[in-house]
Parts: sequence; C-alpha cells; structure tokens
Amino acid sequence: MLIRTVEQFLRKHDMAATKFGRLAAHDPRFVLDLRMGRIPRPGTEKRVRQWMEDYAPDRIPPAFDAKTAGAMGYEIKGGYEVKGYAAPALKQGAIAHAY
Repeated sequence: MLIRTVEQFLRKHDMAATKFGRLAAHDPRFVLDLRMGRIPRPGTEKRVRQWMEDYAPDRIPPAFDAKTAGAMGYEIKGGYEVKGYAAPALKQGAIAHAY
C-alpha cells in the first residue's frame, strides 16, 4: 500500500504530510486523503513512488518546478540530471532567483 510507504518516508525524512503532498503530488491534502482511504490512480501512485525514490534532502526531484520553488523559499543553484531529465538544483532557506 502506498500510504505505508509514504508514512515511512515522512518519518525517515522528518517531513510534514502537507509538504510531501505539495512536492510529490502537487496536492497538500494528498497524504491526509490517503490516511482517510483515498486510492490514487495507478499513474499518480507510480509518479509519487518515483518521486520518493529520486528524493534527496539537498535537492528536490524534477516534478517540483522553479516557480513553486521560489514561492517556498528555495534558491536555484546550477542544475542536475535525474534519470535523463535536466532540472534545476534547489537549496532550501534562500531566496529564489529567476532564470
């Protein structure tokens, strides 16, 4: 079940459920809805699992766009590539700079 994997991820990374939902599914209520019995579509589940696999505390996987990053206080620094997809590297706690 996806909710078990998500809960383990949240504990491991000390991440709030709403932050996870915003980053992984673009829905801050995603985890809360899973806890209430929501069953995501297969494509959504696959994308969320892939997002968790690609996650690292010092960068955000490519599903997270630069505009949203700026709104959340991330700074764009250089770039990185995840499984063939080039995306900006992001650092939390700084002001975002536009491309």
